[in-house]
Amino acid sequence: MKKDDLIEVTIEDLSEDGTGIGKYDGMTFFIKDAVIGDRIRAKIMKLKKTYGFARLMEVLTPSADRVTPLCPVARQCGGCQIQAMSYEAQLAFKTRKVENNLRRIGKFEKIPMETIIGMEEPFHYRNKAQFPFGKNRDGKTVTGFYAGRTHSIIENTSCYLGKEVNETILRKILIWMNAYFVDPYDEATGTGLVRHCLIRSGFRTGEIMVCLVINGSKIVGGDALVDSLKTIPGMTSISLNVNREKTNVILGSEIINLWGRPYIEDYIGEVKYQISPLSFFQVNPVQTERLYGKALEYAGLTGEETVWDLYCGIGTISLFLAQKAKKVYGVEIIPDAIEDARRNAALNGFANAEFYVGKAEEVLPEKYEKEGIQADVIVVDPPRKGCDEALLSTMVKMQPERIVYVSCDSATLARDLRYLCDHGYALRRVCPADMFPQTVHVETVVLLSQHRDKSTCLDERGSRQIEMQASRLASLLAQKPDDTIEIDLDLDELDATSAETKATYQEIKDYVLKEFGLKVSSLYISQVKRKCGIEVGENYNLPKSENARVPQCPKEKEEAIKAALKYFAMI
Repeated sequence: MKKDDLIEVTIEDLSEDGTGIGKYDGMTFFIKDAVIGDRIRAKIMKLKKTYGFARLMEVLTPSADRVTPLCPVARQCGGCQIQAMSYEAQLAFKTRKVENNLRRIGKFEKIPMETIIGMEEPFHYRNKAQFPFGKNRDGKTVTGFYAGRTHSIIENTSCYLGKEVNETILRKILIWMNAYFVDPYDEATGTGLVRHCLIRSGFRTGEIMVCLVINGSKIVGGDALVDSLKTIPGMTSISLNVNREKTNVILGSEIINLWGRPYIEDYIGEVKYQISPLSFFQVNPVQTERLYGKALEYAGLTGEETVWDLYCGIGTISLFLAQKAKKVYGVEIIPDAIEDARRNAALNGFANAEFYVGKAEEVLPEKYEKEGIQADVIVVDPPRKGCDEALLSTMVKMQPERIVYVSCDSATLARDLRYLCDHGYALRRVCPADMFPQTVHVETVVLLSQHRDKSTCLDERGSRQIEMQASRLASLLAQKPDDTIEIDLDLDELDATSAETKATYQEIKDYVLKEFGLKVSSLYISQVKRKCGIEVGENYNLPKSENARVPQCPKEKEEAIKAALKYFAMI
């Protein structure tokens, strides 16, 4: 077996990025554009010791889940990784993806998974699109999308994920560029003017924004371009964005308004939002309303709660929550987003929403530790990397009754949930939401609440302990008078204050080592227990002679042991 060989493979699974997985001659092969159940012919592109990569050449026997993509350039473009899969199969794949990450990374055994929130019409759902401009091999100015992992433009003005009006807008811009000899930007030389076109649409209002990203500060024939674009029904805002940097970042910071308002408006539910070219706003408004509705349901607001919304953006979730909360505090690192959030709060007449600029992992600890601000509910919607551990630690210290976690990456979600469930919270509900049909991406909303007792959010060790105790109890109940029974006594466990809240000395040592990287002795543990009013054996770990010097537990280790005692509900 070597590179360029043709092999026949049955696809048995998909990776998280939607790549087909199959086996041939004992090796695992990763093959893009394949669907589970396909029997295919593929060409080997790269071989490693135990796996390889191959290119799909022919579908020999299609899977029952394979469909013909609507988009003629779906495979070349790569933006819709799983458009060749039926929508029912897409939803099943995304549900498995979330569940597998929670099991594998989060170490959760029983997952309270709810049915994924899918779309009735999984096309033309995006309210935002960004089209790069360039030249093809013949020197013709074109626009479309970059092919996967490249900056080669696949010519296409009709994307099945965006609004149909986008094609009309792009054709008008191409006509203007050709008429006025306006060159597209060339990444290699840094020359040329037009880099991208950003288009936003209000699904409820019908308003349209066009923002042309340019390598300069002005354009020729601007009036002609505006006159052409403003004939499109719903056109509300036409502007330029200045980006002279040699960078892959699409937008610069300067906006020059050419015509109309500098923003458009749209709704999520009954909340109105102003959206500028630089605003972060969920790209699928139909599913966003359903996602936020689920988050609001999980928050369980009665009108008396104080809510913190971390990574709040322009206040989309914050204002959705403010409809039913007593007070909402939003935190976002981007100053412009906070200005938008404050403007949106005023636009909707919300006096109970307050916003802070800064890193969530810095603002929240400061407000809690210095100002004593509490939270009944905390909502987090972090970027793909998940939450900073300092933020998670502060959330645990604040002890909100409920935490609602909205995630765009189920791998970092699983990691963060494990931290929260190891520090006093129970995983109550999990609901995936398909915000991006035809792609591998999936959002998830999760509800956590405080433990009511130690059995509500158990790790594997806790589950096994309960099973063992139940088995012992059943054996004892089966005994008759005068029977002889064997009893095992663990002296480490005899100093616990109650059977429900005990932890062995070894469990405390293991916890401190895992969470703080510190090794502590049984002596130190007993000293801290006594300080906390926990009874220990009268002579347990006392010195053997009156004059013996007894080492005292250092402050750092004392705090770590106290944290362990709190975790095991002993103090």
